[in-house]
Amino acid sequence: MQGKKNYQEKLFISFQLSDQLPADNLYRKLNESIDFSFLYKATAQYYGTEGQKSIDPVVFMKLMLAGYLENLTSDRSIINALRLRLDIRYFIGYNLDEELPWHSTLSRTRQLYGEHVFTELFKRVLKQCIEKNMVSGRRQAIDSVFIKANASIDSMLAKDILEDATTYGQELKANEEEKQGNPGPDGEQKGDISSNEKPLITNATHYSPVDADARLSTKRGKPTNLNYLGQVSVDTASHVITHVQTFLADKRDSQCLPAVLVNLVSNLKENDITVQEVIADTNYSSGTALRALQAMNITGYIPNTGRFKFEKDGFVYNPEGDYYECRNGKVLTFNGFSENDKRYLIARKHCIECPFKATCIGDKKYMSVKVTIDKPYYDQMHIRMQTKKAVWLMKKRQSTVEPVIGTLVGYLGIKKVNSRGLSQANKCLTLAAVAYNLKKLLKYKPSSTSSPLRALKRISKSINEGFVTVFTTILTTKNNYIIYTN
Repeated sequence: MQGKKNYQEKLFISFQLSDQLPADNLYRKLNESIDFSFLYKATAQYYGTEGQKSIDPVVFMKLMLAGYLENLTSDRSIINALRLRLDIRYFIGYNLDEELPWHSTLSRTRQLYGEHVFTELFKRVLKQCIEKNMVSGRRQAIDSVFIKANASIDSMLAKDILEDATTYGQELKANEEEKQGNPGPDGEQKGDISSNEKPLITNATHYSPVDADARLSTKRGKPTNLNYLGQVSVDTASHVITHVQTFLADKRDSQCLPAVLVNLVSNLKENDITVQEVIADTNYSSGTALRALQAMNITGYIPNTGRFKFEKDGFVYNPEGDYYECRNGKVLTFNGFSENDKRYLIARKHCIECPFKATCIGDKKYMSVKVTIDKPYYDQMHIRMQTKKAVWLMKKRQSTVEPVIGTLVGYLGIKKVNSRGLSQANKCLTLAAVAYNLKKLLKYKPSSTSSPLRALKRISKSINEGFVTVFTTILTTKNNYIIYTN
């Protein structure tokens, strides 16, 4: 017999959200695992004792996290999703008949809170990951990502634009007429500009009035956009994010590394973990970055920039005498500093009889060799990067931090920020990192370490990689295995 459903809304209904959610629901598990009550104290300074009540700080932060977990890129879309999702309502503690917050309330509250509130949440989640032994802290992989700003290139203005709005409007009108071309006495178009010709727009000449902190930047093969530069540090043990930070997009990765290292070391030091090794790509190579690594007693694995040459063709450096010797046996002595370089010279009179004169000194009065004052750091890094361990670690970096960044961009709503300003962009990246770590935390299942066979496999793998030499003795008791390593 065919059934037919007739729907009529009930005037009264007995309904509990908790009864409708399965035990393994993500938001139910989050409510049971994370304590957000610290937010009341952390945000107390932003509120007075009188006036209308604001949105609950815990509700706000949970809604923000739900947005990143659901890859929702706007505050309006978060509220729209909330209307249809029972699990998110349960997560924020709203019943079916309660009025939901306005999307503009989320925007204003995010602007109100300082960065330290979001950083504190990140550190608390990181601490829980560490307590579950998900973070070794010994080795960190660092990489960067361009995050689209909430502004358009078309809105950029010249930095020397006149302040007078009327004059500016007249200039725009004149420019438009010039583009269209003004007819001359003979009826011909004069001053015609091809549609393909566009004025050169750079960070030095233009700025965005919509978002003054956004900067023009691009990656090879991709269009130029107004972006921010996000730096992400990932623990190589279980791919947990240990630090994120946002910079202006016109900065180089090597300029950002010292600041990233300071905060990274601080995050892990709070949990009694010491960073020993850092892996990064060539973009992080600079004298300043290498000095920062050494100052913090961290071993870096960063390929030297292509401008650095371990040996200069035709010249050999003598570190004891601090001079260069050419292939004809002549000595180039230290002659002083030129900006950030050390300069070594030899006069032309010493090269008159040299058979390599034509291809070496030529018509110059002096033959000079310039090397950076940071050459000892580059030399040390060059030697280190020739080892088998370095080759393996560079592959490890690609399989560690790059997939994490891909997840943040593709699935956790960080492809584009929905706010404006460097501080606001940093809050967005921090919350995306919190959402990522929360998913890792809830899915993590500790592997059993009681099996002696599994322990022997790990030790054997380390030996085969040539990193350590391990002598293993297994003592078997009635129900326990004890492994000693030296």
